[in-house]
Amino acid sequence: MKSDVYKINNAVEKIKSGKNTLFLDQREYKLLTSKLKKHEYNVYYPYKDSEKVMLYTEKIPIVKLFKINTAEKIRHQDILGSLFALNIDSSFFGDIVLYKDDYYVYIENNLANYIKDNLNMIGNKKIVLEEVSLDVLKDYERKYEEKEMIVSSLRIDGIVSSIINSSRSKALEKIKNKEVIVNYEVMSKNSYLLKENDIFSIRRYGKYKFVGVVKSTKKDNYIVKYLKYL
Repeated sequence: MKSDVYKINNAVEKIKSGKNTLFLDQREYKLLTSKLKKHEYNVYYPYKDSEKVMLYTEKIPIVKLFKINTAEKIRHQDILGSLFALNIDSSFFGDIVLYKDDYYVYIENNLANYIKDNLNMIGNKKIVLEEVSLDVLKDYERKYEEKEMIVSSLRIDGIVSSIINSSRSKALEKIKNKEVIVNYEVMSKNSYLLKENDIFSIRRYGKYKFVGVVKSTKKDNYIVKYLKYL
């Protein structure tokens, strides 16, 4: 995509001129670092298990951490949707983290005040953003629910079908409707075979990490292991 090419090329120029990038997801990180030499950049992880990172040369990037205060229950996907509703690019915010029953979000410094002033609703629920120290999440480790299931193949449509406990035609419909994301890209090929450590999400069902095949069964099926993000 042209937007991807522009975004990556722009990030390369930033690093070459001694500046830092905005937040990069893992797909963007791989694309960008493939165009740079290892001595040309450092990687900034807001916390040790963060998926979205920043590249920099000398000065560590400045980011803000906000706690989302609300009296009502909210969901990760609703927070993400409300951020996008502000018409901002995903590169301006980092991971959305659930820690001790509260949600937190990392924001790039230059846009922090704008988001704090304008993000006051998550869906139809009123919220207040409270800036907190980055140290609040310094010991945070991402939590997963480990699961296993039996599938006939490693095709993405079969995996999706099993996870949502529905027919393969329903899984194909989700792929067609761009509701399945694999490694941060919309999945268009229902025949794609999942590989170890692939990260995928299914709209309204959550985000997952494919661990791999545990063993084959006597009927030539596979017992596979995957992690569901909590």
